[in-house]
Amino acid sequence: MTGDYVVHIVDDEEPVRKSLAFLLTVEGFAVRLHESATAFLEFAPSIRRACLVTDLRMPDIDGVELLRRLRDKGVRMPAIVISGHGDVPMAVAAMKAGAVDFIEKPFEDQVLIDSIRRAVELIADDPGADVQEFSRRLSTLTDREREVMSGIVAGLPNKSIAYDLDISPRTVEVHRASIMSKMSARNLPELVRMAIALNLLHQ
Repeated sequence: MTGDYVVHIVDDEEPVRKSLAFLLTVEGFAVRLHESATAFLEFAPSIRRACLVTDLRMPDIDGVELLRRLRDKGVRMPAIVISGHGDVPMAVAAMKAGAVDFIEKPFEDQVLIDSIRRAVELIADDPGADVQEFSRRLSTLTDREREVMSGIVAGLPNKSIAYDLDISPRTVEVHRASIMSKMSARNLPELVRMAIALNLLHQ
């Protein structure tokens, strides 16, 4: 499967590009490197069967704007955004712009590899089936858990959610663990992806 498509890496830092390229090449992926979002955009319309891995913060065009411009050009490919810690609101914006996942730095190599494989599988999957399953999981949450989940996927820290809902941060942690379990979300990006599929971020 890895030979059926090319992984395009967009990052303004050369050491990062090279280390990601080495990691993915060793795993059997075909890789192309791009030093800026601008350079990638010029090349993008000719791309077929590809997956994009882009940094969120770049000097010319950030990852969110890159995804928006790709969408405007009618270029469709699964995209994974790599973000620094604390960039959850921007990462949510990236997923609204079309990213299928975001990965917070620092991350284990396997996390990126698994994310790319899932992203490519998403092309072939029926998205409607996913939404039905996510909706079923959502129906198992209590009203309070839904309120806490809204705060989590908006990128709010536990203390802020606790203040807004007039409960203790410890209670938020308990609800958070229950939400992750009921929604079968392995991490925050996965929970955000479900929320976007369910249009919860527009409420």
